[in-house]
Amino acid sequence: MRRVRPNTSVLLLTLLVAGCASEPAAPTKQADKILSGEQMLRDSQGIAQLGSRWQEGKQMVERGQVMQREGQIKIDEGRNLVEEGQKIMRESEEGYKNIKQ
Repeated sequence: MRRVRPNTSVLLLTLLVAGCASEPAAPTKQADKILSGEQMLRDSQGIAQLGSRWQEGKQMVERGQVMQREGQIKIDEGRNLVEEGQKIMRESEEGYKNIKQ
């Protein structure tokens, strides 16, 4: 009995013809996700705008913190002036009372 050895070329040709005759594969979801250049440009511009807005907010925070520090210094100076003024007023009142006696 003789064994039949299929010719490799014939086998490959048969597979190729069968593959071509079958229905095309359905498009994958990944094909839908391919971005166009315009979409990438819009996205990058949006991200750049967010970055600029964040930077603007950061600068506002820094300016506000400086103003708060400066304001606290003014408040402290104001308290010192009030305390010193009250001390002078008390001393003046004491001196007036001493003169009146």
